[in-house]
Amino acid sequence: MIEVLVVITIIGILAIMILTNFGPSREKARDVQRKTGLNQIKTSLALYYNVWNGYPDGSGGRIVGCGTAALPASCAWGSIWSRDNVVYMRLLPSDVLAPSREYLYTSSDSNSFTIKALLENKLDKDIVTSQVRCGACSPAEVDSCYIVCQD
Repeated sequence: MIEVLVVITIIGILAIMILTNFGPSREKARDVQRKTGLNQIKTSLALYYNVWNGYPDGSGGRIVGCGTAALPASCAWGSIWSRDNVVYMRLLPSDVLAPSREYLYTSSDSNSFTIKALLENKLDKDIVTSQVRCGACSPAEVDSCYIVCQD
C-alpha cells in the first residue's frame, strides 16, 4: 500500500512539472502562428500592390481591399480576401485568440502599410527587431507588439 502511494505521489509531481512547462510552449506556438499569418498577409499585399499599383486602405484596423474597385469593402479577418474576382487569400488569417485579439492593419498612403499583432511571449526577440524596422507601437503595447511592414 505504501509503495502505491509513493508511485502516485511521484506521478503527481511529474504531472505538475509537465503542466507548468507546457503553458509557455503553447504561448510560443500561438506566437509563431501569429507571425506566420502576418508574413502570409504581407506576401498577399505584395501581390495586391502589383495588381493595383498600391496597397489597400485601412479602416478600423482592417484591410479595405475586398469587394470591387467601384465599391471597396473591408475584409474580415478569418474570411476570404478577394477583389474583382481576384483571390488574394482563401483565408485571411486571424489571431488565434480572436475576437479578443485582432490584427491591426494601417495604411497611411498607397506605398506603405503596417500590420500589428500582440504576442503573448513578451521576451520574444522579434518584437524589438520588428519595431526597429517598421516603427514603434503605443507605450501600453510596446513590450508585446510585433509589426510587419512593406519591404
